[in-house]
Amino acid sequence: MTGQLGIGTPLLWGITLAAVLVLFMLDFIITRKPHEVSMKEAIGWSTFYIALPVAFGAWVWLTYGSQIGLEYYAGYLVEKSLSVDNLFVFMLLLSAFAVPKELQQRVLLIGVAGALVLRGVFIALGAAMLANFSWTFLLFGAILLATAVKVYRDAATPGDHAIDPAQLRLVKLVRRFFPVTDGYHGSRMSVVADGRRAITPLALATVAILGTDVVFAVDSVPAVYGITGDPFLVFATNAFALLGLRALYFVLAGALGALVHLGYGLAAILAFIGVKLVLHWAHGIWAWVPTVPTLASLGVIVAILAVVITTSLIATRRQPVS
Repeated sequence: MTGQLGIGTPLLWGITLAAVLVLFMLDFIITRKPHEVSMKEAIGWSTFYIALPVAFGAWVWLTYGSQIGLEYYAGYLVEKSLSVDNLFVFMLLLSAFAVPKELQQRVLLIGVAGALVLRGVFIALGAAMLANFSWTFLLFGAILLATAVKVYRDAATPGDHAIDPAQLRLVKLVRRFFPVTDGYHGSRMSVVADGRRAITPLALATVAILGTDVVFAVDSVPAVYGITGDPFLVFATNAFALLGLRALYFVLAGALGALVHLGYGLAAILAFIGVKLVLHWAHGIWAWVPTVPTLASLGVIVAILAVVITTSLIATRRQPVS
């Protein structure tokens, strides 16, 4: 892993933050007028948001060397994989709240904005903890191992994963303070009904999405810190993975159901990184404990994803056509 100071000079941080803000504002302008996203539009923006981090990684590789480049690509691959799993939860939430198709991308964009802010906070906290407390590696490893077990159990329990909005704790809390309208009112989050301000189901769906951002941040930030200790690379990989989430949702909306083994793969990746973090912590105490090099980590992650995608496609093809 790179040192805690890393490659992020003030100038590089400033340029990157400005670029992220510009890209986010571009997405905001695109979604300003509610409309149903076509597959052509979704594929076009998804291609852009994949090509951009790949090109940035090439610049990192050429500027800072192969080791830093490998850390960046491995971290980005982990974050992108986790973001695909996040999309499945978003899909369930948008379906549960019956969000109209023309409004879905606005909810997703607000969720992305919340995720960027939350992960920025978690990244700063993680960097400070790693710099001052060696046991943070052990803590992060334990979080990832526990998450891996949960993801595995969810994957091993097929069936109905539908979400009942009325049972969500965050929704119950919001309803205690604000009345909610029966139907949607376009892209408006609140309206005046019967002489008092009431929020719309769109606001509730947005709150639910933002609530999941906290959970995702707890999982994803320790995962990428298991690949690199450089706060700049951690932020860059998170930002690039999140920025393309809105468009990727509409590309994968139909395909996510076919990735039946994705949960197993993510559980394996999280467990692998968790073990890697524990070994890194132990190596600092006992020098004879081995550590996992970045190139090996990248190889394992790619291999796991390749296996679960292949087995998912095979399993889907074997399912009888109803």
